[in-house]
Amino acid sequence: MLATASPPPAGAYLRGVGIAAPPNRYTKAECLAAFEKSGWFSRLDTRSHFIARTVLQRDNGIEARRLAIDSLDDVFSIDPNTLAQRFLRHAPTLAAEAAKKALFESGLESADIGAVVVSTCTGYLCPGLSGYVVERLGLRADVQAFDLVGQGCAAALPNLQLGRALLAANACEHVLSVCVEVCSAAMYLDNDPGVLISACLFGDGAGAAILSCKPVASQRQIEWIDSTSLINPIERKALMFESRDGMLRNVLTRAVPALAATDAHRVLETVLRRADLHTTDVSTWIMHAGGRDVLLALERELPISVHDLRYSKAILREYGNLSSAFVYFVLDAALRGQAPAGWWWLSSFGAGFSCHGALLRAGP
Repeated sequence: MLATASPPPAGAYLRGVGIAAPPNRYTKAECLAAFEKSGWFSRLDTRSHFIARTVLQRDNGIEARRLAIDSLDDVFSIDPNTLAQRFLRHAPTLAAEAAKKALFESGLESADIGAVVVSTCTGYLCPGLSGYVVERLGLRADVQAFDLVGQGCAAALPNLQLGRALLAANACEHVLSVCVEVCSAAMYLDNDPGVLISACLFGDGAGAAILSCKPVASQRQIEWIDSTSLINPIERKALMFESRDGMLRNVLTRAVPALAATDAHRVLETVLRRADLHTTDVSTWIMHAGGRDVLLALERELPISVHDLRYSKAILREYGNLSSAFVYFVLDAALRGQAPAGWWWLSSFGAGFSCHGALLRAGP
């Protein structure tokens, strides 16, 4: 009896991208003014006042952020119940909005989605966010649903890697990938410089993408070629959330820009070597920003030009650091900006310390 050959592994193509952010836009000048009149200003010391003013008055690469609050006064209501309710109210809404846009761009119907993967680090729900996305998009009851938590700013790539694996295993034909962060629901203030700087950098938003096993002739083809990851637990304490007083407290250290740049370079070299490519072969860079200092470190280490990071810089300036959702915004900007055909590099890094990268091939 002849053995039946198994079907070849499916490909993976980015078929639709969607982004969502709260409607309220706040400039860094407005944030500083709100901080100075808040009750928190008097609770923090003179050094903290200096740090906040330095970050919010100088060019830190960020001009504005979108926050899921009705007034900047609300952001200084910092207690576990208020923050948990903020996450519950806004995370499902933002996730579903981004997912609906991605679904529309893909040309698919809700019933076509065979799996959904949702990542977040700024709040916890049980049942998880995936159930809210399933409900709001009207996905099938038998859809495979996965909730990934605790991967911080780096989560977009592990999310997409899981989607790629599901396609390769012929488990489904279309995967919905969603990253959503309500950073205003993870607000914490004290006199630690890293905590204060974090409060000045992060915004709220969600990104989504559809990964499909086959391309569509009528759409621009963005093919997932290869990816890899680097996890460095020794540097875990360089960037992480810790639980304090029932809330998430962000630990941010000076080592982060150098760590991000070094690990991003190692991940890039690994994948390019396998593809027999060089840095100069990459036409478009879709990079998580972290902040201005991280982008400067990336320019020095990779090395790439200021122009190469134009999409990341534009998103950082207008939205701030969106944690895991950030690279979806950069990918959306590259697609809308008609980035040139050829090799694209998608990379994210964050808590762990972890770094991930993926090589994409973009058609004309």
